[in-house]
Amino acid sequence: MRGKHIVIGVTGGIAAYKAVYLVRRLQESGAEVRVTMTEAATRFVGGNTFAALTRHDVPIHIFPENPSGISTNWTQHIHWAEWADMMVIAPCTANSLAKIVHGFSDSMLTTTVLAARCPVLICPTMDGEMYKAPSTRYNLNKAEDLGYHLLTPDHGYLASGMKGVGRLPEIDVIIDRMIQILEVAPSKRSSIEKISPTLREVLSDKKILVTCGPTREYLDPVRFLSNPSTGKMGMAMAAAAAAHGAEVTLLHSDSVSTTALAPSIRKLAFTTTEDLFRQVKSHADSDIIVMTAAVSDFRPVETHTHKVKKDKADLNIALERNPDILKWLGEHRRSGQVLIGFAMETSDLLKQAREKRVRKGADWIVANDLGSEGSGFAFDTNKVLLVGSHSENHFEGTKYDVSSNILHHIFVP
Repeated sequence: MRGKHIVIGVTGGIAAYKAVYLVRRLQESGAEVRVTMTEAATRFVGGNTFAALTRHDVPIHIFPENPSGISTNWTQHIHWAEWADMMVIAPCTANSLAKIVHGFSDSMLTTTVLAARCPVLICPTMDGEMYKAPSTRYNLNKAEDLGYHLLTPDHGYLASGMKGVGRLPEIDVIIDRMIQILEVAPSKRSSIEKISPTLREVLSDKKILVTCGPTREYLDPVRFLSNPSTGKMGMAMAAAAAAHGAEVTLLHSDSVSTTALAPSIRKLAFTTTEDLFRQVKSHADSDIIVMTAAVSDFRPVETHTHKVKKDKADLNIALERNPDILKWLGEHRRSGQVLIGFAMETSDLLKQAREKRVRKGADWIVANDLGSEGSGFAFDTNKVLLVGSHSENHFEGTKYDVSSNILHHIFVP
């Protein structure tokens, strides 16, 4: 979290006091933190507490009745929204959740959410029966549809004296989720996203299939052939497509954690290339297919059911080719379908990408050079060359921003 700008929104629940510990822990991790509160939250913890910790005003009202009060700047919601890398509402009451979902702007907190240009994590915290109420469930689902991130509350002893789901998760859990979100989401909206409503119009009724991560081809139960892919680029593509309104299905390696992605993204795991191929075939009618998965070209001819002891192992392993999934898709594509392939190269990037696009029958190839600094496996950033039939463009930045730029270039001429 070092160097990150975080806005914490505190609403009027008994767990409001825990936000004090969240602020302190974020500061200890190197983040710069500011706090805004609802008026109800001040009944549980004073604004002066947060002001002392953060050394910043703690705005509550848009137009303070007392100009000498906690906040005097009614435009802070705009400035803070521009400043923030992430906004976290912890705790978020049922009332504040309803206001956020329906676009209310009756406090500095809700107004800042509306103006936010960054990921927003909502931590719903309330009595168990309130959490299960139909209106709350509707608002939670709506929040996901709108692109907000949600952290499921813990089960345990509640302020009402009953046990149930509704407790604010531990501080470590909240911070872990924040880190996960920041790994795949942009710290701030890119310049492309400023005109994203146009892209949203294009993608809102589209079904998009994205694949990510490495395949594993097992020699025996404990050894396999694979590659260093982490799935970060594919998850970024899925997150960007979902953020712009698409219905996204993500086929991911079972070695890849997808917990940071929105629950609205359908997630299905695979292990081997054959596993991935079967699932791709079952979703081959998607409007857009994005093949970022790092597929093993070869697999062992023989897979042993028990661990092969090293003193009995044959040092010569016979291999056979795996199916070429991208080529199969190119040969079996339906009219109007858009097929996007990925390529990882170590030399002649443009030449290799051009040839691969034609050979596989893809509309676009996104190629990156494994030897380029800040590009390729495991990095949070990427430098890619997008190659189409009549255009070649270079994009670089966070993998989310690169993904947004790719989608914008392809679908919004």
